[in-house]
Amino acid sequence: MTLFPCGHATHPQWPMACGLVLAQLRARMALPGHAGAPTLGLLYITDHYAPHAAAILDHLSAELPEVSDWAGTVGVGVCASGAEYIDEPALSVMLCELQVDQYRVFSGVAPLSAGRGFAPHAALVHADARMPDLPEMIAEMAARTATGTLFGGLAASRSEPVQFAAPGQGNAPGQGAAGGVFKGGLSGVAFGAGVALVSRVTQGCQPVAPARAVTAADGRLLLALDGEPALDVLLRDLGVDRNHPQRALPALRQTLIGLSDAGEHGLGRAGHFGADVRVRHIVGVDPARRGVAVADTVEEGMRAAFCQRNPAAARADLMRICAEIREELEPEEVSHSAAVALAAAHETAAAHPARRIRGAVYVSCAGRGGAHFGAPGAELQAVRQALGDVPLTGFFAGGEIARQQLYGYTGVLTVFVGSAG
Repeated sequence: MTLFPCGHATHPQWPMACGLVLAQLRARMALPGHAGAPTLGLLYITDHYAPHAAAILDHLSAELPEVSDWAGTVGVGVCASGAEYIDEPALSVMLCELQVDQYRVFSGVAPLSAGRGFAPHAALVHADARMPDLPEMIAEMAARTATGTLFGGLAASRSEPVQFAAPGQGNAPGQGAAGGVFKGGLSGVAFGAGVALVSRVTQGCQPVAPARAVTAADGRLLLALDGEPALDVLLRDLGVDRNHPQRALPALRQTLIGLSDAGEHGLGRAGHFGADVRVRHIVGVDPARRGVAVADTVEEGMRAAFCQRNPAAARADLMRICAEIREELEPEEVSHSAAVALAAAHETAAAHPARRIRGAVYVSCAGRGGAHFGAPGAELQAVRQALGDVPLTGFFAGGEIARQQLYGYTGVLTVFVGSAG
């Protein structure tokens, strides 16, 4: 098993940041146990660099000619192993060594399609939040994969929401041409069955009351929960009196709603939200109809629970998904060689033969990060503490994509798994 080289840096001038990243990548490619012949580059930049996106991609492609394919996007921040760069000029790169017949970079000018010896099983997806039919496009993309597994997020930028998608095989005939940087639609990387992945969603909100059934709704207006007017239920859950709006407003501003489809449980371990819950904003109330306006379509039969952002719950849930990933990768029976390696004091967690993580991609909500976890870099440091110093890249998004859904206030952690040998 070889680790994926990664590099990250911040600098007011993008050529200097690229130079620092390239130095890190080349140094790691030369180390034993690291991939020396990467084929796929994952590139994430903060929005400070968005106007220079094409120049950055051209520069990295020229300096790393062995990397034939590139994918990535822009965020208000970028992730690295144990570090985050938020609201500053920075980039994060990871180079993946994968068989070229086991992945495809796709975009609007290089659409994803099965055939020609390739069958997509899962996909890393980057998307433009401005698309009105985004949920439908995400569901349609998931349907193109054999497992329905997506992971990724929405580009987040105060300037241009650029995406990177430079496929080594070129664009599809009749689809036009692009230089690898564009805006709009979906892009990313689809992976074949030969690329082993483990992905988990961590929630950042804590329910303030039990989940209830939606018994009446009108589009985005939630009218009744378990047969009671939704606004009455909300105010009771928050412990506020509707006759004292000056007290109710501050509590309402801090409250969101978790929605799950009919038949889903909604709550995970210890009462936290499970991965099937989608957290949405409460955008208003309708006193006349005793309803609550939600930033999503609500349907009868769904489950709903009012919630609030909670740093302690977010950290605990992040630790939970890291533990689940570790447990999934631990072999049922540890071989003698693995036991010897486990006993070696100098063995790092990244090279742990039972963990087998080659690299990781972490997509977190722009509303999370160090500010939510109590200190700069605390969120990524928690991931490193739980998984070890594994190569990691990613970004802080305007919405997170996992499975077939669009989430908010979550983190999506996906690891590339190597063989146990």
